[in-house]
Amino acid sequence: MRFTTPLVAGLAVVSPVVAAPYSSSKNQFQPITQIELGPRPYYLVNDMEEGALKKKLQSCSNMKMKRSDWSIGHRGGAALQFPEHSLQSALAGARMGAGILECDVAFTKDRELVCRHSQCDLHTTTNIVNIPELNAKCTQPFKAAANGAAASAKCCTSDITLKEFKSLCAKMDGFNASATTAEAFLSGTAKWRTDLYATCGTVLSHKEHIALVDGLGLKFSPELKTPEVEMPYEGDYTQEMYAQQFIDDYKKMGIKPARVWPQSFLYDDILYWLKHEPKFGKQAVYLDETGDTPETFITAVQNLTRYAKDGVRIVAPPLNYLVTGKNGEIVPSAYAKKANKLGLGIISWSLERSGPLANGANGDYYYNSITDVVDNDGDMYKLVDVLWRQIGIIGLFSDWSATVTYYANCFKIGV
Repeated sequence: MRFTTPLVAGLAVVSPVVAAPYSSSKNQFQPITQIELGPRPYYLVNDMEEGALKKKLQSCSNMKMKRSDWSIGHRGGAALQFPEHSLQSALAGARMGAGILECDVAFTKDRELVCRHSQCDLHTTTNIVNIPELNAKCTQPFKAAANGAAASAKCCTSDITLKEFKSLCAKMDGFNASATTAEAFLSGTAKWRTDLYATCGTVLSHKEHIALVDGLGLKFSPELKTPEVEMPYEGDYTQEMYAQQFIDDYKKMGIKPARVWPQSFLYDDILYWLKHEPKFGKQAVYLDETGDTPETFITAVQNLTRYAKDGVRIVAPPLNYLVTGKNGEIVPSAYAKKANKLGLGIISWSLERSGPLANGANGDYYYNSITDVVDNDGDMYKLVDVLWRQIGIIGLFSDWSATVTYYANCFKIGV
């Protein structure tokens, strides 16, 4: 979903090692039957203010947890600590009970589809700039900080082939703006994340992701990433071809449409699937990010009527579109009320994408509508509770699946 990169120096650096080979055989992975949440959900519950919600969540502390389709793994499901869109993040998200896993889909130079949050984020999420022969192929190869200018690079999936992409190591999203070497540029992990599991994350093609999720017995929430290169790409690869190839990968691998929630920020992609792939379009999710200012937010609410008339069944706005603060409490927004009135399904993103909630998460994007009414990590579950019991969202993306899985189990949602 939203792309954020901290401009701070981190502690660890990914060296230019060669990524380990990965077999996409669907039989390599089996469904996970032992769900393990780790200490974080319990920490969040204990950090809550005293009250009925805290007591309810505490009462579930010794439950045997099950996976939930309400818990959607964002960027794999464990991007709070694992490199996003890596094999390791997906496996961790599945272990933490995510019933649905996301692959943001971009295309390579040879028009193969791969999992990457942005078409042009390889310089912040992989070690590409530290591999000279691949750095040289970047749209903008690494440029050292000098004379007051920050270090920079721009490396896109469309700059390299699938084979070259598969040689990369995934790392935590971030970069060091003051770097004078390519190796130093790779640093930049936010202090509240970790590089403990970022030694060399395994990047995935779209087909490998499908085989992995299928083998785990889970469901799919792929996003067709908005191209950052001119379309038609190289003059003949159109947006429609890209959108069709995206769906064709599931059809060719025998995945039933009911297991897939295709997403896009481009409304035309949703309309294309509704018309040309109605079985998949039935669950198409419009990622709505059209209301980031007070003025455009009003329009975003009004546009919900059009979406419903066009046959769109599910919208997915960011968290801050759905809630607001009132009298010291988190309450549903005008957007949430309108979507509910129109009968639209709502999915939201992305819990645990930001740092600690102290000081209102410092006004972070996802919480900027409730900054004045959150001040500790335990407020995370106050937000989740409003999303479920007052708004009725049908799914929640999270960078740490255990947080959502715990709530889902306690309230018996999608388990």
